Amino acid sequence: MISSSRSKMWKVASLGLIVLVALAFAGLLAGCGSSTTTTTAAPAGNATTLAPETTVAPETTAPPTTTAAVSDVILASTTSTQDSGLFDVLIPAFEKDNPQYKVKVVAVGTGEALKLGETKDADVLLVHAKAKEEEFIKNGFGKERRDVMYNDFLIVGPQSDPAKVKGSASVADALKTIAAAKAPFVTRADESGTAVKEAGLWKAAGITPKGDWYMATGQGMGDSLKVASEKQAYILTDRATYLNLKPSLDLVPIVEGDKALFNQYGVIVVTGAKNEAGGQAFFDWILSPAAQEGVIKTYGTDKFGEPLFIPNANAQK
Repeated sequence: MISSSRSKMWKVASLGLIVLVALAFAGLLAGCGSSTTTTTAAPAGNATTLAPETTVAPETTAPPTTTAAVSDVILASTTSTQDSGLFDVLIPAFEKDNPQYKVKVVAVGTGEALKLGETKDADVLLVHAKAKEEEFIKNGFGKERRDVMYNDFLIVGPQSDPAKVKGSASVADALKTIAAAKAPFVTRADESGTAVKEAGLWKAAGITPKGDWYMATGQGMGDSLKVASEKQAYILTDRATYLNLKPSLDLVPIVEGDKALFNQYGVIVVTGAKNEAGGQAFFDWILSPAAQEGVIKTYGTDKFGEPLFIPNANAQK
């Protein structure tokens, strides 16, 4: 009996032990399976929720880009200065040094340029008829006038030189001979500085030119040179424009070197101009070493072996 009871007790103990081991093993399995990740649904209308460890930088708004205001400066100048090619280098140099300004060139005769100044349709003038410029200042239309640069005029004509004036002692003698021969002569007749100079030269020679041989174009220097080339006529021109267009012309220098052919350019700020500050900026700059030495003095040397203009802002001629 005792043996039988002990046997039953052993069986019960063994069964209990097995149950405990089974329960422990089941707990272990439950612990291993508890690492399930819980995903929280994003609220309606929002973007997908990022993982908790992701840091989102706050949104920043770039400051608005501000561009400095640029104002137009109206420069009324001569067709000879334009046709010489000088503005192709002079204007970009000014705008580089003065990025707040954009230059717009109105290329007309000196007389027309002065009229644009009178009506304040230009801010600054670059012209070449000194007596008219000084009168413009005297009448209160300009704040100040200064010499800028100079070159010279010359008479060019066909290689054949029909009036045989090459080598004349003076430009006055040459004009007398041309008029006597009634050799074709082209005049701009446009109130330009060149036309004013030509009229003065005829007057000094005691000649009033008229007749079919004396042909008026009413055009700028470049276009008038082309007409003279086509007509095989004489014409008074500034040297810079002639040299710049020479390859396309059938004209050669005939009369040059006379002191009467001196050609001075001046700059004027228009009084009360719409952009007087811009006009003053151009006035000051073209008289500065940056323009005088850096642009004007060297323009033309690479192509023609000589400058087309001589700067003289600091000397009066």
